Amino acid sequence: MNIRPAILEDLPILLDFEQKIIEAERPMDPTLKQNEKITYYSIEDYILSDHTQVVVAEIEDEIVGSGYGQIRDRLEYFEQKQLGYIGFMYVTEEHRGKGVSQGIIKYLCDWFKTKNLEEIRLTVYDKNPRAIRAYEKVGFEKHLIEMRLNLND
Repeated sequence: MNIRPAILEDLPILLDFEQKIIEAERPMDPTLKQNEKITYYSIEDYILSDHTQVVVAEIEDEIVGSGYGQIRDRLEYFEQKQLGYIGFMYVTEEHRGKGVSQGIIKYLCDWFKTKNLEEIRLTVYDKNPRAIRAYEKVGFEKHLIEMRLNLND
C-alpha cells in the first residue's frame, strides 16, 4: 500500500468518494438534505491549501482510500493554539479491514507532528460503530458527546 498527497488529477475519484461518504451517512443524520446532491468538502481547495493535507491510499496503482488532515485554530481558552483535525476518511468496500484507514491516519499523524501539533480530533456519527472501532484501534478516545433535540418531533 502506498499513501501519498493527493493531486488535482485525483479529484474525480475523490469527489466520488465524497458522495459515497454522504450516501453512507444520510441514514445516520436526518438533518441532511435527503433528495439532492450535497457536498461536505472543498476538496480542490484542500489539495491546494498549505494548512490541509489531502492524502490517498493506493494498492496496485488504484486509489482505494482517502483522508485529510487540517490545521485548525482553537479558541483562546485552550492550552494549545491549534489542533489537527482528520476528516474525509473513506476506504473502498473491497479494501476495508486491510489497515488502509490506519495507514492514512498514521500518515496524517506524522504530517501533524511536522507542524508541531499536540492534539488531533475528528468527528464520527454515534450510529457508525465500525468507524468508531477503527479510530479507537489507532488510539482515539471518545471525548465529547454532541446531542440534538428536534422540536418538531
